[in-house]
Amino acid sequence: MAASRLELNLVRLLCRCEAMAAEKRDPDEWRLEKYVGALEDMLQALKAQTSKPVCEVINEYSRKVDFLKGMLQAEKLTSSSEKALANQFLAPGRVPTTARERVPATKTVHLQSRARYTSEMRSELLGMDSAGEPKLDVRKRTGVAGPRPRDEKQSAAELDLVLQQHQNLQEKLAEEMLGLARSLKTNTLAAQSVIKKDNQTLSHSLKMADQNLEKLKTESERLEQHAQKSVNWLLWAMLIIVCFIFISMILFIRIMPKLK
Repeated sequence: MAASRLELNLVRLLCRCEAMAAEKRDPDEWRLEKYVGALEDMLQALKAQTSKPVCEVINEYSRKVDFLKGMLQAEKLTSSSEKALANQFLAPGRVPTTARERVPATKTVHLQSRARYTSEMRSELLGMDSAGEPKLDVRKRTGVAGPRPRDEKQSAAELDLVLQQHQNLQEKLAEEMLGLARSLKTNTLAAQSVIKKDNQTLSHSLKMADQNLEKLKTESERLEQHAQKSVNWLLWAMLIIVCFIFISMILFIRIMPKLK
């Protein structure tokens, strides 16, 4: 089915939003938020159309729009740790928006934002600025020595430990979700097999019931015909007996003398 004009406009605006999200933007940039709001309105209008796309395509559009909306909300958070945590719960698109893309653009944006937030967390914990240089505190400006290299190494080790624990937790959650998905798939296949067997048994029962009904109709017709034949023969036999008795009585009256 050919795409409607509304769907084409939605895809174009979605590609534009994905390209803007992948670029480095100023904090005062407001166009992307307005574009995402327009995407939501277009998506709702597309869902209300009679000639709308299939459910899989609609769900993919919704996933990408929700990802962009969640990314903007995550950028408004103050702490880089909160941004990184919110970024973990975002679900990028699974299918490229255009045929020229090999990997979905939202997935690339997701990886870029994750790396950026991780770098910001490392910079905050190590006391680095946005350019990767150590921040100059008041003590250093007044001539007092700053943190010792040993403290910086300890902070870096602690940060690596926190990131490693966070990564291990993510891997554990991913394994649990994978196990749940496998269990759900196994249960679904088992239920599908049981339903299939039940359908086969029900079809066989219906077929046998139809056959028994046909046989019952045939036997009923034969029994009715047999009953009609039996009634006819019995009626004729009774008529013959009555006639015989009537004739016998007449002969008996004629032959036997009358009583005086």
